[in-house]
Amino acid sequence: MPSIQPGEWKITTKTIMNGAVGQTSVRARCFTAEQARDTATTFGPQFGTVNSTCAAPAVEATARTLKWRLECRGQLNMDVAASFDFESDTRYRAAIASKAEMGGQVVSNTTTETEGERTGDCAR
Repeated sequence: MPSIQPGEWKITTKTIMNGAVGQTSVRARCFTAEQARDTATTFGPQFGTVNSTCAAPAVEATARTLKWRLECRGQLNMDVAASFDFESDTRYRAAIASKAEMGGQVVSNTTTETEGERTGDCAR
């Protein structure tokens, strides 16, 4: 299971939604020691749906990678797959692909590319 160093991280995210490239966003995130140790939970799927049921996510982890897939069915059908590559304990890259359908029509087809880099200790 990968782990990262706790502290302040710079997270850069680029999203392509339905073919349109969105603005790149950069934000800071503080990871606690517990979050840094438990990357499967920290970087795992977070979901909440109404009128849809989600299967337990399929998760695969190695010393350097974390991959998961989440499928939900119901009023809104969703498939989300993520692949994280922890290049070191101070840097990672990720790709998350999600597709949502309602009534047989695709309502969202999104790819998100994320990079994280530790910048120092968290501000107190």
